[in-house]
Amino acid sequence: MTPRIALGSDDAGAPLRRAIAAHLTERAIAFDDFGVDTDDVPYPEIAERVARRVADGTYDRAVLCCGTGIGVSVVANKIPGVYAALAHDAYSARRARLSNNAQVLAMGARVIGVQAALEVVDVWLGEDFRGGPSADKIALIADLENRLGTPPRQ
Repeated sequence: MTPRIALGSDDAGAPLRRAIAAHLTERAIAFDDFGVDTDDVPYPEIAERVARRVADGTYDRAVLCCGTGIGVSVVANKIPGVYAALAHDAYSARRARLSNNAQVLAMGARVIGVQAALEVVDVWLGEDFRGGPSADKIALIADLENRLGTPPRQ
């Protein structure tokens, strides 16, 4: 099954988001773009909008970009059921999926070059969570979410 993908960014992340969009288009990977190119919409609004759509199942995965990737990852991780990972290298992107089952990838346009970012996206999209030794750790996270009153991820 091809994952349903959303993209989002503020104005600082717009150049990287546009490069990712072009890359996905070249690879015939469908996506919806919720990013902006001007500074009239702050990154918390974009990240929340996209992360909520991941949480409700509208999208399976999302890529969020801002200047550093930190802000959008913090916001996305506030949404119950969303696991966002900040990754600027292929190894971290791979582990974000394999070990952490992260369905949101965050990157910083001022931190990573375009070609490296496209590699990160490709690696992240190419992996699926398989459980294994990390399944117990993900279960502990779900337990923590339950104890905190946050609905765990489905």
